[in-house]
Amino acid sequence: MMQLFKSLVRSRVEYCCPLWNPLNVADIQKVEDIQRYFTRRIAGFHNMDYWERLSSLKLLSLQRRRERYMIIHVWKLLNERTPNDINMEFSHNKRLGTKVRIPAFNKKAPLSAVTLYDASFAIHAGKLWNTLPEDITAIPLLDSFKIQLGKFLRQFPDRPPVKGYSTQNRNSIIDWTNQSGGPQMARRPC
Repeated sequence: MMQLFKSLVRSRVEYCCPLWNPLNVADIQKVEDIQRYFTRRIAGFHNMDYWERLSSLKLLSLQRRRERYMIIHVWKLLNERTPNDINMEFSHNKRLGTKVRIPAFNKKAPLSAVTLYDASFAIHAGKLWNTLPEDITAIPLLDSFKIQLGKFLRQFPDRPPVKGYSTQNRNSIIDWTNQSGGPQMARRPC
């Protein structure tokens, strides 16, 4: 069942997902319902709640996978493995490491413009990147980066917003690191 899901369903759901990544809780729930529905059909897992199924099947939520892809793409931009056609700017600080410069936005702009700004790849991916500790952002090899990124992401609960479930936050790495005191505190398991 999982082989079918990964090859036939998840591959379509995740196509170009860093570009269309939803931030609205209702939209996250709609996308997450696809994996939630499918995992409920696996023999032996129908009595577990969705979060337990994710843990037992060693799956990341679709939301967490999208954020992972976004972070990996920022690494590729930083290390010139892909063209930086969005002109993402990086700065290096001895204490914090390499961070993305988040451009300022007009605070008098209408709410709809602020929502679009926050949801754009350059802003959201930049904020995700800025949650990473310096020792991870400095890794020069992609495979090593992915391994360390995976370890970092597993430190946070993966509890995507799903209808009928009570959540602490929207499950974004940004929310978890802000909740735990910022990126410096993020190294400790939650």
